[in-house]
Amino acid sequence: VQLQASGGGSVQAGGSLRLSCTVSGGTFRSYTLGWFRQAPGQEREFVAAIRWRGGTSHADSVKGRFTMSRDNAKSTAYLQMNDLKLEDTAVYYCAATKPYSGIILSQLSAQYEYTDWGQGTLVTVSS
Repeated sequence: VQLQASGGGSVQAGGSLRLSCTVSGGTFRSYTLGWFRQAPGQEREFVAAIRWRGGTSHADSVKGRFTMSRDNAKSTAYLQMNDLKLEDTAVYYCAATKPYSGIILSQLSAQYEYTDWGQGTLVTVSS
């Protein structure tokens, strides 16, 4: 499976962006998908995820501001980011688990659950 992240860019604090993750190969609806981010000098961290059978999880730092969704007909997952803050500046990566993963909601933030990763898209938030 191949993942292509897009939609990054530069935005002022308080602005919005929508990231897209297009998946090719395999059966899109069978994948649990996640967004992770890595800021300069920091470790990669969980942002949001959506299971193949429904259910989402968002990191506390983005709850109420970011929303992950998916469109199985378009083989694309989205991350709508509103009220962006300086600390949201990072490279954002999308990732997929193995097909029909039995992952439970509490495991969605675990990077080891994800077997395929996209190349990342840069989000820069300025004041």
